Amino acid sequence: MRDSRYRWVIVAAGGLLGCIAIGAMFSLPVFLRPISQDTGWSVTGVSSAMTVGFVSMAVASIAWGSLSDRLGARLIVLIGSVILAGSLFLASRATSLIEFQIVFGLLVGAATAAVFAPMMACVTGWFDTHRSLAVSLVSAGMGMAPMTMSPLAAWLVSLYDWRTALQIIAVIVAVVMIPTTLLVRRPPVQDHENIASARDSGPQSSMSVGQAVRSPQFIVLLLTNFFCCATHSGPIFHTVSYAVTCGIPMIAAVSIYSVEGLAGMGGRVAFGLLGDRFGAKRILVSGLLIQAFGALAYVFASGLGAFYAVAALFGFIYAGIMPLYAVLARENFPQRMMGTVIGGTAMAGSLGMATGPLAGGLIYDAFASYAWLYIGAWGIGIGAFLIALTFRPFPKAVLAPAPAQ
Repeated sequence: MRDSRYRWVIVAAGGLLGCIAIGAMFSLPVFLRPISQDTGWSVTGVSSAMTVGFVSMAVASIAWGSLSDRLGARLIVLIGSVILAGSLFLASRATSLIEFQIVFGLLVGAATAAVFAPMMACVTGWFDTHRSLAVSLVSAGMGMAPMTMSPLAAWLVSLYDWRTALQIIAVIVAVVMIPTTLLVRRPPVQDHENIASARDSGPQSSMSVGQAVRSPQFIVLLLTNFFCCATHSGPIFHTVSYAVTCGIPMIAAVSIYSVEGLAGMGGRVAFGLLGDRFGAKRILVSGLLIQAFGALAYVFASGLGAFYAVAALFGFIYAGIMPLYAVLARENFPQRMMGTVIGGTAMAGSLGMATGPLAGGLIYDAFASYAWLYIGAWGIGIGAFLIALTFRPFPKAVLAPAPAQ
C-alpha cells in the first residue's frame, strides 16, 4: 500500500483524538460532587447529563458515520472537535440544571461520537494487514483517558472551581484536537477493493441485512451487550464519588479510576488471546459472570487498597470482554454487513451505559449510600451472563455458501 508508513500516523492521531474526547466527556464523574455542592443541583440531576450524553452518542454515531463516508473523516472529526470544545465551555457557564443537561448531555455526547465511528472507519480503510492491531491501538488510546484526563480534571478542580476547570479542559480540547484533525487523511484508493469484496464468501454470505437483524443470534448479541454495559456503567461513573463518601481524598479517589483503566489495557490483550485459544463465546460468558461479582465486590471496599484491588479486577474484566462481541459478530455474519451488526450492538451498549449514571444518582439520593447500586449491578450482570448462555452459532449447514445456480 502506498504511504504505508503514514497509516501509523493515522493510528496515533486516532488514539490521541479519542483519548482527549472520551476523557473530556468522562471528566463529569470527577466534577460530580463539586458541581452538586456548588450549585445545589442534585446528584441525580447532574448524573443524568451523562445519561443524556450516552443516548446522544448512540444516536449521533450513525449520523456521523454516514456523513464521514461521504465527506471524509477529517471534516467530521474537525467539526466534532470544534463542537466539543465549544460545548464544554458553554456547559461551564450553565446557570440551570436543565441548561447543563442539554449542553453537556446532548452536545458533548454528540461531539464525542463524531470522533469514534469516523476514526475507526478511517483506520480500517488504511490497513490491509495488521488491521486488528491498528484498531486495538486506537481503542487503547481511547482507554488511556482514565489515566490521563481524569487525573488532570481532578488536579484542576482541586486548584480552581469546577467552572474554571471545565473551561481549561475546553481549551485543551481545542488546542490539541483541532490541529490533530489536520493529520487525518482519506484512506488510499484500493485497486482491488471490489475484487476483495466479491471474494467475501464467509459465514451467512447469502443472508440479507434484514434477515441478519431479525436473527436470534443478532438479538442475543444486542441484549447481552446492553445488560453487560448496564452492569459496569454505574460502577464506572459513580466509584469516584463513592470512594469520596468513604473518606478517601478526591485525588486518591480519581487514582482508583486510573487503576481501573490501566487494568483494562491488559484485559483487552489477555481476553483477545484467550478468545483465540478457547473460543470467543466461552471467554465472554466466563467474563460476564466474573464481571457481575466484580461489581458486587465494591460493596465491601472501604479503604484505598481495597478499592485498588477491586478496580484492577473489574477494569481488567469489563474492558477485556468488550472486543469479543465483534469477534462473535464476525464469526456469524458476513463482512459486508459488519458495520450494521457491530453498529447495532454498539448502540445497545451505549444505551446500557446510559442507565448507570441516572440509576446511581437516584439510588444515592434515595438512600444516601451507593451499596444498592453495586448490588443492582451484580443482578444485571447475572442477567447478561444468562442471556449470553443462550447464544447459539448458526448451524454449519446454514453457514455453507449457497450452491451456484
